[in-house]
Amino acid sequence: MGGEIKGLIKVCLSVLASLCYSYFIVSKIPKGKFRLLSLLPIFSLFVALPLFLSTAILSGITAFFITWLATFRLALFSFDLGPLSTGSPKSLLVFIATACLPIKIKPNKQHPSRQDPHKPPRLPLNFAVKVLAFGVFIGFYQYKELVHPKIFLGLLCCQVFLFLEVLFSLCSALVRCTMGLEVEQPSDEPYLSTSLQDFWGRRWNLMVTNLLRHTVYKPVKSAAETVMSERWSPLPAVVATFLVSGLMHELLFYYVNRVSPSWEMTSFFVLHGVCLVVEVGVKSVFSGRWRLHWAASVPLTVGFVVATSFWLFFPPLIRAGADMRVMEEVKVLFEPMREKIPLLPLLNSTREQLLLFDLSGRHK
Repeated sequence: MGGEIKGLIKVCLSVLASLCYSYFIVSKIPKGKFRLLSLLPIFSLFVALPLFLSTAILSGITAFFITWLATFRLALFSFDLGPLSTGSPKSLLVFIATACLPIKIKPNKQHPSRQDPHKPPRLPLNFAVKVLAFGVFIGFYQYKELVHPKIFLGLLCCQVFLFLEVLFSLCSALVRCTMGLEVEQPSDEPYLSTSLQDFWGRRWNLMVTNLLRHTVYKPVKSAAETVMSERWSPLPAVVATFLVSGLMHELLFYYVNRVSPSWEMTSFFVLHGVCLVVEVGVKSVFSGRWRLHWAASVPLTVGFVVATSFWLFFPPLIRAGADMRVMEEVKVLFEPMREKIPLLPLLNSTREQLLLFDLSGRHK
């Protein structure tokens, strides 16, 4: 544990020094290739930083926040684009937070939009409910050997969603409390998505969606317009965006698993990219003439996302034992709460009774 803390301190100091260099020196270089070249050593460092950590949670968070978000945002910064360059001049603290946290600062107060009758009603879940639900799911995770594999995968889906929601909410709260800034929601109830376009474009992990839109989708779309019509240029841009997302997920989970990628995760995202292109094509054919009610489109969309994640997304994680490593590390964090949440000890005792019953049944 002491070695991990030392590694975390080295990572934090390296990130702080790199972003100070970007803020004070790189920002003075004219935008374009020279600014990009001045950032190449930083990119190389950010790729290596997760390797200084051994725990799955810290490695994964560092890879996501630094290797992915900060690197892509600094790449946009090279051309005076993205959140690090837009808006009013930023203080050093705001620059650092914007570079490496999964946040998007609100430019100004936005008026609430009317409820679309074609969309399902909102089901707001506050932070406390998400934390409690995540803790309960951790307790149920101990039943892994007693439940059907498909049920276990369903629980894993819920745990991943809740973990990211809690993590993003903590980052947003940190920015609000320390800097007094309002930030946008990182996700918008993805379990109510009415289509793949709605899920990936407007509901799930909006920070990454916006980042990929500027770093991959728009450049590829502009390049495609030189060889094909403007009507068809978004199609290769969508597939390229999902391909990059898949490769980045392979890299993130390499840091967590430290095993060679199986490319199943890349296949998952490429499959969704192709299906989204087909979906957009079907919508253009039936535009304005026919539309599924949300009561039918939500189960179809969420069911497709969950089913394909069972098939391609989660298996490489489970084979490498990454899920068990993460849960064991999370349980250490939740250990002080065991006595304060009576349900967790109850789940443990119930699990032991079920195990004894299961073993006695096998002996018979």
